[in-house]
Amino acid sequence: MKKTLLIMGMGVMLSYSCQKSKLYPVSQTQVSNQDFQPFTTVPRIQAQVLGLYSDVRNGGFLGGRYQVYNDIKADNWINQGTNLVTGTATWNESVSPTTDEVQNLWRIVYGTINNCNLFLDGMAAKGNTVVTTTQATNYNAEAKFIRALCYYSLLQLYARPFADGNGSKPGLPLRLTGNASYGNYDLARSSVAEVYAQIIKDLNDAETGLPLTYSDATTNTTRAHRNSAIALKTRVYLTMQRYSDVITEANKIVGTSAPFRASGGTLTGGVNFELQPDIVSVFRTPYTTTESIFSAPFNATETPGTQNQLGFYFYNNGAELSAEYYINPQGIVSNSTLKSSDRRLSQLVKASTNSQRLGFQYLAKYSLPTPYTDWAPIMRYSEVLLNLAEARVRTTNSVDPQAVALLNAVRNRSDAATTFTAASFASADALTTAILTERNIEFLGEGLRNIDLMRLGLAIPAKSSIPSVPFTDSRYIWPIPNNELLYNKLITNN
Repeated sequence: MKKTLLIMGMGVMLSYSCQKSKLYPVSQTQVSNQDFQPFTTVPRIQAQVLGLYSDVRNGGFLGGRYQVYNDIKADNWINQGTNLVTGTATWNESVSPTTDEVQNLWRIVYGTINNCNLFLDGMAAKGNTVVTTTQATNYNAEAKFIRALCYYSLLQLYARPFADGNGSKPGLPLRLTGNASYGNYDLARSSVAEVYAQIIKDLNDAETGLPLTYSDATTNTTRAHRNSAIALKTRVYLTMQRYSDVITEANKIVGTSAPFRASGGTLTGGVNFELQPDIVSVFRTPYTTTESIFSAPFNATETPGTQNQLGFYFYNNGAELSAEYYINPQGIVSNSTLKSSDRRLSQLVKASTNSQRLGFQYLAKYSLPTPYTDWAPIMRYSEVLLNLAEARVRTTNSVDPQAVALLNAVRNRSDAATTFTAASFASADALTTAILTERNIEFLGEGLRNIDLMRLGLAIPAKSSIPSVPFTDSRYIWPIPNNELLYNKLITNN
C-alpha cells in the first residue's frame, strides 16, 4: 500500500499560469521546502495566491460537497437513492472512518491548509522581498483568510461543538508550517478552543492585511478583502456563542438602520455589502452582486467535477429524473410562517412534473443544466444580518428592536406581505426562534443548517426513516478518517 498522508495532501504547493483567467489557474510546477523558485518573481507569487483559491473551490470542498454534507446531514432533504458516492451514509448517519466523504474532505482541506502554510513559509523566506510591502501584506493575509476558513470548516464536521465544554473537547491537529516531503507527521489534536483561537488570530491578521476592495465585482466576490474577513468573523463568533463579539464585528460593516447597507457601518471604506431587491438574482449570472460576500466561481470548462455540483444534488428541471435529494416535505418548507408567495418558495423551489416524481420538490437556486456551472455560495450578506440579529437578542435577552428590523430586512425582501413588530413576539426566545427559522428558510441548500443545529447543541431532527440524532450521540459528528488514524500515531478518534 502506498503510504499517502492525506493530512498533508502530499505536501504539494501548486503554481499557476498567469496566462489563464485569474479565476481558473492551471497547475504548472511544484515547490519543495528547499526550492523557493515560485517566489522569485511577482507573477509567480501572484499565481501562487490564485492557486490557493483554486484549492478552496475544489468540488470536494467549498465548490459543492462541503455545503451538501452540512445540508443533507440535517433534516431538510430526502435521499432518492442509496449511492454511497453521493452522501447516502452522511444522510442516514452511518459514516465510518473509511467512508469516502469522511476521508476525502479531510484530505482536500488539509491539503489546502498545507498549501497555505507553504505559501506563508515561501513568502517569509523569499517572496516578501520580491513583491512590494503592500502586495506582501495583502497576499499573506489572503493565505491566512483561507487557512482560517479551512480550519473552521473542518471543525464543523470532525469536532464537538464549542458549546460542549466551552471548547475543551478534542479539536484538530493544528498544523501551521508547510510540509513538502514525507516525514514524521505525528501530531496530537489541539482542543476545539485552541483551533478557534488560531482561526480568530488568522482572521484578525487578515482584516488588517487584506485590501479594502478590488477593481471589479468578480474579484470582490471570489477573493478575500477586508470586509469579507469581518463577515466571516461574525460566523465564527456566532458558532462559538460569543455574541458580544458578533455584534462588535457586524457593526463594522452593517448600517444602523434599514436597508442596512454596509457603508452605514462604523468602518469606512471597503466593499459596500447590501441585500439585493430580489433573492433570485443572487443565484443567477453574473453571481457578483454585493450580497455575495464570497463564492466559488465556475464556467463551462472549469466545473466542480462529476457528482460534486450543487445542482447535481438538489436541482430537478421539472421533467428529468435528476437530483440526488429532494426537499423533505416535513422540513422547513412546511413551516407555518412560510407563505406560498414567498419568492424563496415560489421561485427557488420547484415541483417535478415527471410521473415518477410527482409531488417531489427540488431546489432551483442552482438551475443551470449539466455540467452544473452555478457558482457555489460560501457566504452572503443576509447571513451577516441574521448573525447580528440573533446576537443582539441573546445579549440583551429582549425583543430587541434592531433585531426585529434586521429580521424584517431579510423576510421582506422575499415576502413583502410579512412585517414583524415587537408585538409579534411574546419573548426573547420567540424572537430567537423566528430568526433561526428565517436562517433555515434563507440558506436552504447552502450548507448552514447542520452547523446551526450543532452550535446550539440541538438534536438533528428525524427525517423519513432516519431517527433523530441526539447531541450526546456519537453520530452527531464525523469520525476521524482512517488514513489519519493509520499514519498519525498521536491522534485519537472521536
